[in-house]
Amino acid sequence: MCGIAFIRLRKPLEYYYDKYGTWKYGLDKLYLLMEKQHNRGQEGAGLACVKLRSKPGEEYIYRERAEGTSGINKIFESVHSNYCNLTPEQWKSATFAAENLPFAGEIYLGHLRYSTTGRSGISYVHPFLRRSSWKDRTMVLAGNFNLTNVDEIYAKLTSIGQHPRDMADTIIMLENMGHQLDLEVQHKYDQFMADGRDYREVNALIEDNIDVAQIIRNSEKDWDGGYAICGILGHGDSFVFRDPNGIRPAFYYIDDEIIVAASERPVIQTVMDLETDDVKELQPGEALIVKKNGSYKFERIREQKTLSKCSFERIYFSRGSDCDIYNERKALGRLLTPQILKAVGNDLRHSVFSYIPNTAETAFFGMMEGVENEMIEEKKRLLSSGQEFTAEQLDEILNARPRQEKIVIKDIKMRTFIAQDKNRNDLAAHVYDISYGTVRKKVDNLIVIDDSIVRGTTLRQSIIKILTRLEPKKIIVISSCPQIRYPDCYGIDMSRLSEFIAFKATISLLKSSGREHIINEVYQKCKAQQNKPKEEIVNYVKEIYAPFSDDEISRQIALELTPEGMTMPLEIVFQSLDNLHKAIPNHSGDWYFSGNYPTPGGNRVVNDTFINYIEGNANKRIMY
Repeated sequence: MCGIAFIRLRKPLEYYYDKYGTWKYGLDKLYLLMEKQHNRGQEGAGLACVKLRSKPGEEYIYRERAEGTSGINKIFESVHSNYCNLTPEQWKSATFAAENLPFAGEIYLGHLRYSTTGRSGISYVHPFLRRSSWKDRTMVLAGNFNLTNVDEIYAKLTSIGQHPRDMADTIIMLENMGHQLDLEVQHKYDQFMADGRDYREVNALIEDNIDVAQIIRNSEKDWDGGYAICGILGHGDSFVFRDPNGIRPAFYYIDDEIIVAASERPVIQTVMDLETDDVKELQPGEALIVKKNGSYKFERIREQKTLSKCSFERIYFSRGSDCDIYNERKALGRLLTPQILKAVGNDLRHSVFSYIPNTAETAFFGMMEGVENEMIEEKKRLLSSGQEFTAEQLDEILNARPRQEKIVIKDIKMRTFIAQDKNRNDLAAHVYDISYGTVRKKVDNLIVIDDSIVRGTTLRQSIIKILTRLEPKKIIVISSCPQIRYPDCYGIDMSRLSEFIAFKATISLLKSSGREHIINEVYQKCKAQQNKPKEEIVNYVKEIYAPFSDDEISRQIALELTPEGMTMPLEIVFQSLDNLHKAIPNHSGDWYFSGNYPTPGGNRVVNDTFINYIEGNANKRIMY
């Protein structure tokens, strides 16, 4: 779930110095775009810059990359170290900068890395660079993506004689597109040379006439996965394109000065000081192509398929400052009201509400709106019932409010040096602290909302344990999203089926109810289709969950998450799939919850993951 940031300046650097007082206008905007998306990648950062005014013999493409959570600061400190010894006159000269300084260019590409495959090292940090002595054969590439069929693309490349240096999808994608770029350039070269042109003229004609859309089209036709990709060719053409299912997000803004693209809409809004409607969404299967001269166009790369925009990204990963995401998260909380009422036996007067920091805070606001609305309706029913109330009773009815408290506080950060310590679980329990005295012991229900429950480890080892210290009558943990049952293969690091608490609980139910044979039957079905083309594979793992209702699995999850020695009841309440779609109507990608993968590669991944689980390789990552 990486972050991308792209900037194309449409004027010379002198223009920005005259208007904004700095020739670093594009570089500064890129820094802000990346910093505002730091939530999308803390394992590394990189940037690339292409200069359009370089002469033969001069560098025209620059790249800086760094690993770690401070990657953004590292790369920009390195870039700015090139400017430390400038004289005041040089610093003020945009012309000098454009002609002499590294990273003083017109096209920028930034990336925040969030690894989903366990690969590490600087060689896996974007942007990736494919060098050539010909500018029009040089390519920089970065993206937010996962491909599920790297093996197929790799086989195709090697069959034509290529020798990719790695099977990572980033390398394969770069070599795939690089090969198509070579073919396009060669085609144009042959075409113009046949017309009797000289070499210099041919070179200029190639740069003006490269069909970037066709390069993308010829590469992307074999890809299976979710992706938003940005690229720059060495001579100055650039592009942004998005997968035909719209799995991964991409937004853009264009005016006569600048073209900007990023993974998140509010990031562009904030950095460019724009209204919501000023920022547009790149359509699935579409490419934004910017030519060397700064002109741009949109091209259909592949016909839009069934929209499967990722819903989990909206629930958890994206910045909540986006106006739509903010309202969607509130709706997720509000729609849980009937289930909450059922869990507390409609006893809202003896219930305390809170959230587990901090990503669930917006859903908490929505939940409280729903609960408060229910209390208002209860007041209306009482006051219209015809009963006589004393002044004291009337005052109590009118002043009733849902009780909300800041219960859980994240107190310390778990350090890596205790990660393998035998007392790790006990230490982990102290990552969180609680606000004592907020709950009446053995009288109040305690309801806490989280955005999602994936593995349940933190709940069991830390949060639930510490909540028991308040001694509530009952603890109810609310998940604003449905049960996560299936692995992801399109960018979010949830690739191992065996880690999901919903899967573990369902396996326990199958065994305890005498239906363990279903596990073996599903395994045999998965094994039988293991070597089939991905287009023929069926998600038989759905049959694991079929015998049980959502409530039955939720009750078993509660048992699995109940710490030893806990005496008060624990209930786990999950969002329903129907309400998920009501809250987030425009992002129907729900494969984590439903198992309905938008591409054939998803079914292959869940198939292989289940086989690994049965064969004792539960922790093995599927290397797409």
